[in-house]
Amino acid sequence: MHLFCHEQPDILILETEIVDAQPGKVALGQSPFYPGGGGQLADRGVLRWTGGEARIVGFDVSSGELWHLLDTQVELAGSVEASVDPDFRRRMRQLHTDTHILNALVFQSFDGALVTGVQMADDGTARMDFDLPGADNDRLRALEGPINDLIRQDIPLNFLYVPMDEAQAEHGLIRSRSVAPPPTPDGTIRIVEIVGLDRQACGGTHLASTAESVPVHILKIENKGRHNRRVRIGLAEKS
Repeated sequence: MHLFCHEQPDILILETEIVDAQPGKVALGQSPFYPGGGGQLADRGVLRWTGGEARIVGFDVSSGELWHLLDTQVELAGSVEASVDPDFRRRMRQLHTDTHILNALVFQSFDGALVTGVQMADDGTARMDFDLPGADNDRLRALEGPINDLIRQDIPLNFLYVPMDEAQAEHGLIRSRSVAPPPTPDGTIRIVEIVGLDRQACGGTHLASTAESVPVHILKIENKGRHNRRVRIGLAEKS
C-alpha cells in the first residue's frame, strides 16, 4: 500500500471524500494519516464535517481498505476534513529519523548487528534492541556524540521503492523482519536513505533532513537476555 503521508508528508490537513462507511469507522479517498507500524505509533487527529467532528482512535486494514476508527458510532457520508496532530507527527518523524541514525552507527560499528525490535513512545523516547552478544555497553553509550554530530550535519533523506528481490539481495538493506515494511502490491519495498550514511527498508514517516531533529540523549542501555542490548534514546529539549 502506497501511503499519502509518504508522498506528501507535510500535508496534514486534507479535504477528502468518504468512499465507504460503517458505524464508527470510515475509509477515505485519500488519507494524510500514518496508520502505524515498524515500531512507530499511528498518527493522531480528527475528522471534521459540517456540523461535527470525531477523534481518530485507531486504524484497521481489511479488504484492501484503510479504515479510520472513530470515537463515536456516527455513520458518515460525503466530504470530510482530515486533520493530523502536527506536534505528534513531528515527534514521531524526529524519533524515527534518529533511530535510523542509531541503527546505521550500530550496524557499522558492531559488524553488521541486526535490529531485533524497535518501539517509539509518545513521550519523545524510543528503544531499539540489537543482536549484540558480548557488546561493551560503554561503546554503545559513546554513540550519543556521533548521533548528534550527524543530526547537526543536516544530511538530506531520500525515499525510493525497489523490487523486493533486489532489496533482499543487498546486504544490510533489510535488517529485521520484525520492522521491515511489507512489499507493496507491485512487489516493491520502500527504502529510506540518509544520503552518504545509510540505506534501509522502512515504512514509517521521517524528516526531510537530519537537522530538523533536536539533539538526542542515550538514556539507558539494558541487557535483554544473552544476545540483545536495548538502547533507549530521548529527544532533548531545545535550549
